[in-house]
Amino acid sequence: MAHDKSLRAEQAAVQAETSPAPPPERTDPEGRAGGNKPTKHPLARLISKLGVVAGVVASVAFPAFAQDGTGPMPENAQPRSYGSGWVCDFGYRVEGAVCLALDIPEHAYPTGRSYGVGWACDRGYEEVSGTSCNPIPVPANAFLRSSGYDWQCERGYRQERDACVRIVLPDNAYLTDNTSGSGWTCERGFAASSGACEPIAVPANAYLTNAVYGAAWACERGFAKIDDRCDAIILPANAFLDQASYGPGWSCERGYEPLSGACVAIDLPENAYLDRSGNRWTCNRGFQIAEGACVLGR
Repeated sequence: MAHDKSLRAEQAAVQAETSPAPPPERTDPEGRAGGNKPTKHPLARLISKLGVVAGVVASVAFPAFAQDGTGPMPENAQPRSYGSGWVCDFGYRVEGAVCLALDIPEHAYPTGRSYGVGWACDRGYEEVSGTSCNPIPVPANAFLRSSGYDWQCERGYRQERDACVRIVLPDNAYLTDNTSGSGWTCERGFAASSGACEPIAVPANAYLTNAVYGAAWACERGFAKIDDRCDAIILPANAFLDQASYGPGWSCERGYEPLSGACVAIDLPENAYLDRSGNRWTCNRGFQIAEGACVLGR
């Protein structure tokens, strides 16, 4: 057994001589042990610095007082009428966490809107360059429209550029509310011609149509227009007056057809019937016309 202990001691001595020695322990500048701790990787140091920068940016982008009225209520503000938070008083606008007074010019009032200049001009004034409200120039014989932002000429005057000029009313005419054009129209029985109202020549057996456009007169029932006159319609037997804008002014009764200015009886063949107009015929189903007759279809 003594021999075994001696052998193990010799082996341990050999292993100690052949094994590399451990590195000496490093110390910090002050001589304290522990200086041999592994240093931080450069990429890790960069990530750490970026985290610090991100924190600074976040603190700037999200201040303690939000601009949407959710922080503590400042001066010149009031609680929202619904929900939570606050809004600036009329005449003030939120800037950061405070409500600053708007620079409202004379003859203007605050709108309470969060966009634009925040104010609008009073009635009768117009905005100029977003800094002032100037009076709207209203010419003589004109008045402000109900909107308050434009003007209109009084009755009897019409607009010409920036002025209102009197309407010269010819004989047999009257004023209209049409702001464009002449501002007048002719009385019934007269037509405008070269700035005047001329009488309409209505022939015998005709009447005025009162149409603004088109024919000024039309023939009475039973008369047809021939040139500038109204001639009586000659009604053939078995016919009735038809005031259609085309044709002779009459139509044949049912069962008759027009032929050379007259109405002749329709010779209805077998297996046929009068159509909807009553002035023509057609074959029954299963039959077809052939030489003026209705024959079985093939």
